[in-house]
Amino acid sequence: MKFRPCIDLHGGVVKQIVGSTLNDDTPEAVQTNFVAKKSAAWFAELYHLDNLTGGHIIMLGPGNNAAAEEALAAWPGGMQLGGGITAENAGEWLEKGASHVIVTSYVFKDGKVDMTRLKKLADAVGRQRLVLDLSCRKRNNDYYIVTDRWQKFTEVVISEKILNELSGFCDEFLIHAADVEGKCAGIETELVKKLAEWTPIPTTYAGGVRDLQDLQLVKTAGKDRLDVTIGSALDIFGGEKLAYKEAIAYCSSTIKNEQF
Repeated sequence: MKFRPCIDLHGGVVKQIVGSTLNDDTPEAVQTNFVAKKSAAWFAELYHLDNLTGGHIIMLGPGNNAAAEEALAAWPGGMQLGGGITAENAGEWLEKGASHVIVTSYVFKDGKVDMTRLKKLADAVGRQRLVLDLSCRKRNNDYYIVTDRWQKFTEVVISEKILNELSGFCDEFLIHAADVEGKCAGIETELVKKLAEWTPIPTTYAGGVRDLQDLQLVKTAGKDRLDVTIGSALDIFGGEKLAYKEAIAYCSSTIKNEQF
């Protein structure tokens, strides 16, 4: 299980936000756990020093381009970039140092996967440099993919079939359990188990990790087939239950993920 670092940008600043509260219509309702005094580039440099590849920079809304560019310059080729990515601008971000571009909303239309756009994007950047963000929220007994900063439910349910279909167009999946994102209240164990059983390509789980026990749960429930991202719980983001160095050490000591 690999530790994937993160940089979440909101208004040009590194923040940790309760994911389910993100809303463009009522920005005052957004619940923020942490606002960094250090720059996005500082965090990217930290990850570079620890040689943590495959992490992600997510631009949550407008006003984040400059900070994202500085972070990519600090760890060129070391981090993925998502937020407002389209077939038209994806290549620019790769040129600015992103290893991959991460996409959600662009490839969905009227609640369904827009295959024309997905194919256009994959053709534009190459499957090997594309990550699909299939972040989801639970409704009844299923996990539905959500778009537009996790506020809009699509009609697409996370399933073995959809993961197999979409895997043909991308290199990895990034999947936030949006209902628990930023709450430090425990992981979505059911989702972790489903992803471990179904995913045919490297997949990173994010959402709810609060301590070392939760990291161990991701490893065991995920059958050592998933990577993990941790946000608000880490001491570098103001958390009190999990040290950044401790998370790195634990993930580094685990058995290497099964090959896909």
